[in-house]
Amino acid sequence: QVQPVESGGGPVQAGGSLRLPCAAPGYTVSTWCMGWFPQPPGKQREWVSHITRGGMTSYADSVKGRFAISRENVKNTLELQMHSLKPEDSAMYLCARGSFTSCSSRATSYNSWGQGTQVTVSS
Repeated sequence: QVQPVESGGGPVQAGGSLRLPCAAPGYTVSTWCMGWFPQPPGKQREWVSHITRGGMTSYADSVKGRFAISRENVKNTLELQMHSLKPEDSAMYLCARGSFTSCSSRATSYNSWGQGTQVTVSS
C-alpha cells in the first residue's frame, strides 16, 4: 500500500495563507474518504476536515470559514487551502485515506497516512 505524500508546508506569518497538496500514488482519491489531520508537537493528531466520495465536506469549528478541502481529480490530489492562519494552526499536517463507504472524524477510521508537511505560523 502506497502512502500519500503531502507538500506545501512552511513558515508563514499570522493572517497568511498556504495550500497543501497531497498526492496519492496507487489509488484514486475521489473513490475514498480523504481527510486532513494536523498534529502539533507533543500532541495527538486532530481532525480538521474530510471530503467524502460524493464531494461533501466537513470542518472542525476551529477552521470553519478559513480552510477549504478539495480534490483535483486530473492530478489525483487532495488539497487543503488555508487562509487567515493563526499561530495555533502550527502543526505537522497529515493527509489520510479513510473508508470506501463513509467518512469519520476519528483518526482510527483512517488506514493510510502520509509523513506530513510542517506548517509554522508566526505572530
